[in-house]
Amino acid sequence: MQTLDVLLAKHPFFEGLGEDYLKLLAGCATNQVFEAGQYLFREGEEATQFYILRHGRIAIEAHTPTGGDIILYTHDENDVVGWSWLFPPYHWHFSGRAVQLTRVIGLDAVCLRGKCESDPVLGYEFLKRFSHKVVRSLDQTRLQLLDLYGVHPVSNR
Repeated sequence: MQTLDVLLAKHPFFEGLGEDYLKLLAGCATNQVFEAGQYLFREGEEATQFYILRHGRIAIEAHTPTGGDIILYTHDENDVVGWSWLFPPYHWHFSGRAVQLTRVIGLDAVCLRGKCESDPVLGYEFLKRFSHKVVRSLDQTRLQLLDLYGVHPVSNR
């Protein structure tokens, strides 16, 4: 059985972080399991964690004015899910639901924010890594919306 710091060290998101940081982060981490259909988090709730997706799939959903939910995109194994824990006011902007049996490593937000506040180097590393995730997620959402509305690029001919 592998310890959480070893599992984190193997994940691409944590590549380049020193062993001391990985042990520090493992102190904020827990293994968690979600059944198909179970929500990891809901839009508007306090963002108390972020997740390393080890197995399964998570759908990111937005509530619509008509009362339904739409899937914006899905996360697959090895993805990092959630950045709302890092940016005030620390509330989820979307919901995350397990599409199938899903295993994650959950990292506690309060614990991590405390460690980032007390160690600016670690805080800056997280900010750089999550900024990249935010931009990638916005690009994915944009493509999904273009596809949803049937918008196709206009040729410059």
